[in-house]
This record gives sequence, structure tokens and C-alpha cells, in this order.
Amino acid sequence: MAEAPVAPAADPSAGSLLDRAVAFLDAWVPKPAAWAFALRIWIAMMLALAMAFWLQLDSASSAATCVAILAQPKRGQAISKAVYRLLGTLIGAAVSIVFMALFGQDRVLLLLGFTVWLGLCVFVAQYLQDTRAYGAMLSGYTVAIVALGQIDDPQGTFDAAVSRVAVIVLGIVVITFINDALASPSTWRALLPQLRKGWDDTRSYARETLESGDLGATRTAALIRTIAPMRADASAIAGELDDGRFRAAGARSCIAALYAMAAAIRSVAAAAACLRHPSPAVAEAMAICRRVADAPDPDVLDRDDERLRDLVDSAIRDGNRPLDEVVVLQRALDFVCAATFAQDGIRAVADGHEPLRDARLPTHRDFPVALRGALRVALSFAVTAAAFVALGLPQASFALVQVAATAALSSVTPDPKKFANGVVIGMTLAATLAGIARFALLNGVQGFPMLAIVMAPVIFLGCFLSLNPKTFGIGFILIVFFPVLLGPSNPQTYDALTFLLNAFLVVAAAVILSIVVRLVLPVTPAQQRSFALDSARRALADALIGQGGDATTRTSLNADRLFQFAGYSSGSGAVRPANLHHAFALARLEAAAARAHAELRRLWSIEALRGAIPRARDALASGDDRGLETAARDLIRAAAGQGRAVRLTTARAASDLVTASRTITRHRRFLHRLDIALF
Repeated sequence: MAEAPVAPAADPSAGSLLDRAVAFLDAWVPKPAAWAFALRIWIAMMLALAMAFWLQLDSASSAATCVAILAQPKRGQAISKAVYRLLGTLIGAAVSIVFMALFGQDRVLLLLGFTVWLGLCVFVAQYLQDTRAYGAMLSGYTVAIVALGQIDDPQGTFDAAVSRVAVIVLGIVVITFINDALASPSTWRALLPQLRKGWDDTRSYARETLESGDLGATRTAALIRTIAPMRADASAIAGELDDGRFRAAGARSCIAALYAMAAAIRSVAAAAACLRHPSPAVAEAMAICRRVADAPDPDVLDRDDERLRDLVDSAIRDGNRPLDEVVVLQRALDFVCAATFAQDGIRAVADGHEPLRDARLPTHRDFPVALRGALRVALSFAVTAAAFVALGLPQASFALVQVAATAALSSVTPDPKKFANGVVIGMTLAATLAGIARFALLNGVQGFPMLAIVMAPVIFLGCFLSLNPKTFGIGFILIVFFPVLLGPSNPQTYDALTFLLNAFLVVAAAVILSIVVRLVLPVTPAQQRSFALDSARRALADALIGQGGDATTRTSLNADRLFQFAGYSSGSGAVRPANLHHAFALARLEAAAARAHAELRRLWSIEALRGAIPRARDALASGDDRGLETAARDLIRAAAGQGRAVRLTTARAASDLVTASRTITRHRRFLHRLDIALF
């Protein structure tokens, strides 16, 4: 029998090449949602431009630019940014009029006053978050657009301010209408699956911790990195629907609860590891935590919460239980309470009911970083203004506006250097495409339909680039500055010399920004770690003497600080884990001290406890770990004969005192180097 022919072996390189091609196309070919987003922005920009022409507003292109700046893929993000853009514009317009009234006859004082104002606005923006930071920063460079644009015609400042406000309002109205008419995705719908994923990840983290013990700072930092970015969308939900404020409150409550769950379960594992012979109460508490981590049910959570309160109350009433047992029971109760808030927050986002609470999510900022950012922007503008004035460049005010705007924008980005690179590329691309559009494609055409068609490809390209985190800066600059350089007007002008000079100036402004962020007061990762550590040291010193905040706020603030610290902690090998380990220790000790002082203040009205409370406070202030344990035991014994409410409050205070004691014992050498207390 003849042998069947052997089939040729498949070429593995062909399959690999095909896989790479498919992966490349999947990564770079825009998805349908991206096309829909780009279409919405193009329609909104053209509608704003057409209405500005119809209303005969000055600088009609600013209406299209406003829409481009408000280009957000989700409705809530656009609404939130629009609100703060309007507020920032109104403040900037008012300040412009005041500055021109005071310094209209003296350009040097006008430039100096604006420099100080811009630096102040950038400094304030550093302490805000998301769209609020944008609004503060916008109020700074709006003065450049209005006042510096009228530096040769002070009498026209008021009209320029009114025109600026008018085009901004027009842009806001148009983008809001288009987002509603074309069903822009709701922010809460996009945030809901992220919250559920964070909920699942936190429960998975809890299960691993209960099985293997404390997972360490690196693993905990990874969990925080999945939770922290959701805060931006949580603050943008409020304006979307009538019940948006409840959905936003639910999102904030859930995020804060996820932080608390991670912190509580770490404490449960650490305290349980110190118990040689766990009691039945501890075993039951651990079993409840496992059940909550596996598949929590709202009704079961309520029963678990009540059962854990009974276990905690029984432990305090006994008066002689090991301190670590009290910590396990109390932290297990904290874990279940946080899980209840997390589930309720997710349901509030989904159905819009009023959540059980509205938690604050404060933002951590380091004063030296904020000050350096403000000084960098102020100095860069001052030096550039002096150079342009000395050189006598025509249209220098136009260039100064671009320097002020790009420098201010860079100050509120996570990585100013990366943003500056995007500005250089985006400005160059915007200038090139604007030149091609004006002189090659339009080339004397005055009709609006042709203008809209010519602008479409560039707007679509900018939107696609802005949706990719790696190219966001390029895309944002492209869609914002393309209409600025194209300069749509009625009738359309074709002055090549003016266009070339403007293009040169905006690219020069981008290059100046790229140089400034690298040379003027740069902040290295090592400096950021040092500033964050110093900030944590000061916060801990305040907490030890009773000046900390409430527990939920303190936990959220510490989580944000740790999130930032993990981002610029670039050490390798054993250095990075050690840095994170110490950072988490500071956060844990600070939160425990702040909570302990708060609980001790509540217990001060109980006469039987007044003898132990001063000793606990003194031990916290001096960092006396043994004194903290003694004070915790004294509090428990004194509270054993009191009512249930007092016993439960005492359990919280005692568990925080023990947590502080254990943290001081384990990190005494590191804490001693911080020179906070007599460690």
C-alpha cells in the first residue's frame, strides 16, 4: 500500500506573525465606542463653531476649543469639568478686569501681577483633585487669555472678558446637549463594574490573608492601586442624574470601605498569629471573616455584625481575655462593617438609593511638591515674558498665553515631563495639520461645510489618541490647539506669515515647557519619597498627641498617600519592599493613634475609666509600647462592669492601643530615626 503523503509542517513563524498583526490591530484600531466618541466631539465642535459664527462672537474658534477641552468619553466627567471650567473662567475674567484696572498703564506690573496670580492658582490646584484642580488652574491662565491678550488695548478688557465667558458658556451648552442627544455613556455605568471588581479583589485579598497570613506591603499596595483610581469617576457622578448625588456618595462609601476592609483583615491576621491557643470566640470570628470573604449576603452580614458585637462585648465583660484576642474580634467586626458599607455603596451606585453614609476621600498633597510646582510655572512664565519682551517678538502676547496655558496644564498632571513630551509632539502635529488644512485643503474656500469636512479627520485622530493613556497628551493637545492654529473665522483669512509666526510661537512654547519641567525645580522620585515620609512623620506626630481626624477619613487619606508613595518608590530588590513596609507602618500607627484618641474622648465621661485614660494618652504621646498595653488592660478591666455601649467603645480604643503598641515594638528603630517621640 502506498504511503500517504506527509503534510508539511506548519510554519510557526507565520502563526506568530499573524498573532502579532492581530494584536497590533486590536491595540491600535479604534473600537466602535471610540468612533462614537470622536463623532460626538466633531459634531459638538462644529455646532459650537457654527453658533459662534451666527452669534458673531469674537474669537469663534474658542467655542470649538472649549468643546475640545471638555472632550470626555463619559457624560459625568464632561459635566463635572464643564462646571469647574465655567467657575474658573468667571473668576479669571473678574481678576483680568481688576488687574487691567490696576496695572493697565504699566506692563511690567501687569506681567508681575499675573505671574503671582498664576503661581497662586497652580499652588491651590495642587491641593485639589481632578476637575476642581483644573478649575483652579484655569482661573490662572484665563487672565493671560483676557488681560494679556488686551495688553495693547486696555479699554477692550471688559469686552474681551464678556466675549470669553460667552464662548465658554456656548461650548458648555453645546457639549452638554450633544452628550445627552447622542447618549454619551454614563460615568456610573462605567464605574459600577470597576467597583464590583475592586470588591472581588478585596475579598480575594482577604481570603489569601486568612489562609496565608499577612501578605505584606507590596501585595497590599497592589490592591490599593486597583481601588484608588476609581475616586476620579466617583466625584464625577453627582451631576449626571437626579439621584446622582446618592450614586456618588455610594461610590465614595464603597471605596472608603474597601480601604478599611484591607486594613482590618491585615490586623486580624497579625493579631491571630500572636495567639498560641485561639479561643472558640476567635475561631468563630475567623470563620465569619472567611464567610464574608467568600460569598457575603446582606442579610447574613447583618447577623454576622450582631454576632461579632456579642463576641466583642463578651470579651470585654470577661476582663481577662488576651489583648490580641480583643484585637482579632474587634478587627473582624471592623471588617464586616466595612463589607456592609461596600455592598451598600455598590447597590447605591446601581439603583440610586441613599447610601448608609457619605464618606470623604481626601487627597494627600506634599507642600514642597505643590510649592515647587507653583514656582516652576511662575518662573517659567516670568523668564519667557522677559525674553520675549527683550527680543521684541511680534505677537508675543499670543506666545505668552500658550506658555501660561501649557505650563499650568502640566502642573496638574501626574508626570509633567511625560506631558511636556506630549505637548511638543502634539503642538508640532497641530501646527503641521493646521497648515495643511488651511493652505492645501481649504485654500481660499469660505464655505462652512468644507471647513467641517477638513477638520473632521484631525479631530477624529486627536480623539483616538486621547483615549489611549500612552498618547493622551498628544491627542489632547492636538484637538485643543488645532482649531486655535487653524483660526476659523468668517470670512476665513489666509495670511501665511501670521500663521507661520503663530505656529512657530506655539511650538516654541512647547519646547520651553519641555526644558522648564526638566531644569526648573524638578522633583525626583527620591525627593518625592522624602517629602511623603516627612509628611507622614508630621501627621503621625499630630495623631500621637490627639490631633488626628476621624477613622474613615484618616484611613482614606493614608491610602491615597500610600498609593502615591508606591507610584514613585522606584527602588529595586529589597529597597522597594522595605520602603513600602515602613510607609505602611507609619500609616497603621497614625490611624491607630488617631482612632484611639477619638475613642478615649468619648469614654472620658465615664467616671470609672478616667484613671486609665490619661495613662493611655501619655503612652501614645511618648510612644511607650509597654505603657500602651498596660493602659489597654486597665481600660478593659475598668469597662467590664459598664454598659454594652461603653464596653464596645472600650474594645475599639483598646484594640487601637494594642495596634499602636505592636507597631512601635516592630518598627522601633525606624521610628526612633524619625525623632517623633521617645521611641
